[in-house]
Amino acid sequence: YPDREEYLLFSNKLTYYYSHRVVSPRKNKYVLSRSYNGEWLHVRQLDATYESAERVEYMRQYVNPASGWYKNEASIQHDVDGNIFKSSAIEKLFLLAAIKFATRDPFGMGIEYEAGKPGWNAALNGISSMLGSGLPETYELKLLLQYIHDAMLKFSRSITVPKELSVLIEKISTALEELGDNEHIPKHDSDGRIKVPQPLFLYWDAVATAREEYRSEIALFSGQTHQYSSEDVAKLTMRWLKQIDLGIDRAHLIGSHGHVQNAAAVITPTYFSYNVTKWELTGERNGKGHPFCIAKEMVVGKFPLFLEGVARVLKTMDKKQAATLYEHVKQSGLRDKELKMYTLSSSLVGQSYDMGRMMGFSPGWLENQSVWMDQSYKYYLELIKKGMFDQFFEEMRTGMLPFIDGQKYGRSVMECSSFIASSAFEDPHMRGRGVLARLSGSAAEFLSIWKLMFIGETLFQLNERGELEMQLVPSLPSWLFRENELVQSPADKKYVIRFKLFTSINVAYFVTTPKDLFRVKPSRYTIGLRDGSVISVETISSTLAANIRKVVFIDYIHAYF
Repeated sequence: YPDREEYLLFSNKLTYYYSHRVVSPRKNKYVLSRSYNGEWLHVRQLDATYESAERVEYMRQYVNPASGWYKNEASIQHDVDGNIFKSSAIEKLFLLAAIKFATRDPFGMGIEYEAGKPGWNAALNGISSMLGSGLPETYELKLLLQYIHDAMLKFSRSITVPKELSVLIEKISTALEELGDNEHIPKHDSDGRIKVPQPLFLYWDAVATAREEYRSEIALFSGQTHQYSSEDVAKLTMRWLKQIDLGIDRAHLIGSHGHVQNAAAVITPTYFSYNVTKWELTGERNGKGHPFCIAKEMVVGKFPLFLEGVARVLKTMDKKQAATLYEHVKQSGLRDKELKMYTLSSSLVGQSYDMGRMMGFSPGWLENQSVWMDQSYKYYLELIKKGMFDQFFEEMRTGMLPFIDGQKYGRSVMECSSFIASSAFEDPHMRGRGVLARLSGSAAEFLSIWKLMFIGETLFQLNERGELEMQLVPSLPSWLFRENELVQSPADKKYVIRFKLFTSINVAYFVTTPKDLFRVKPSRYTIGLRDGSVISVETISSTLAANIRKVVFIDYIHAYF
């Protein structure tokens, strides 16, 4: 619904979720503890969230006395006057982006896992305690900021946000002024460690403090607001994007553990950790007796390659950059050369058990260097999105279920699994076998791939006059076409591929001879309506496009190439 984008972003008011749990400030979660083998002291982030007694007490007023359960309103953010606080979608996205930007790690690279959980990779459940951060979330933040920037300029409308957020943004801007735009290139010290430069550390500390102050003030919003013009938001987002790009550049210079560094600028790292090398004790202790401390200096730690970072960074690249990355990944430890698939990680041998439960699995099994289908399909999806059709269809025929050996897979190729045991697994009879069959994220990624193959990236769009149009732009290889069994005359096209649009409209693509249709538009359409009438057009314009979108009026669409 491109014709409804402005309404969706600006006119529809939404509530905020109200949680009884809050992210702890650093002074209440950075503790001094012994390493897992007891040989040295280090700073860890423990008990990253806590239950707020103030919030629980506030929510109790919304308990239904008849049932004893909370009413829905208990989980909705209010202001101090008891009013439900609402914002438009673009205002909530801007708030989210601001909080994420304020949560970047000390080197300005990844988004901190400050709340006790990792991101997508749940088995990396120890990384939060290692003061860890993830670059995948930074790539997503970059895309979000670019969208907010473009949408604000496109529609040229102001937004209104909670006053508390504007105070946080002002503190971020002040810290950025003090930091400047220096690259702060990572350098090794005499001990071979990469220390966080003092200007970056001071910026991180100031912004993290501002974020903690923001959280302490929003148990209830004050109800006061602040307005930003479209130009204000555009300037802020561009400034933040510049800092994000500087952080991404640093991340590529630091690279990944165990990875040949001549390609470090090409294959993105995914995760980082931070080791506090200088700290001050606060004199307080947590419930387990660990002393709280304040970080004063840090060095960065790095991890092996993970496919998640690669799949996410592809979203931010053009086709040429993506093709270069693809070739390096194909030669890296992420490629299972025997199965011709891609593993969740490269070898984790020698990594700290602090990382999490993934270190407890045998290599090639579960999240330790197996072929995690969900993540592999995310990678394949980005290849076809970038128009890398030769590479995508080559990988598809060895890495996606419809085309692999079902005997080796060990179950129906119509059934996704959590993971496929990789060639790193010690039992050769298990290699290539699907394990833990379930409705995983692979199915969602496959549907996205199917859409790009058969329909195209944007089915409906607005033309230069702002009118709705529809255009089928498939990305199909020649080998998927079959002979048309319904040829009635020499004028009929001899090869066809068929599918259903919106589960109801029969669509057929016709060609004279099998050929690749890689983002090729049809030369003409024949559209059959349910009343029996037939329409022949070269382009599907406003009224007809709207009727197709409503589905009920259309019987079939034939597209000719």
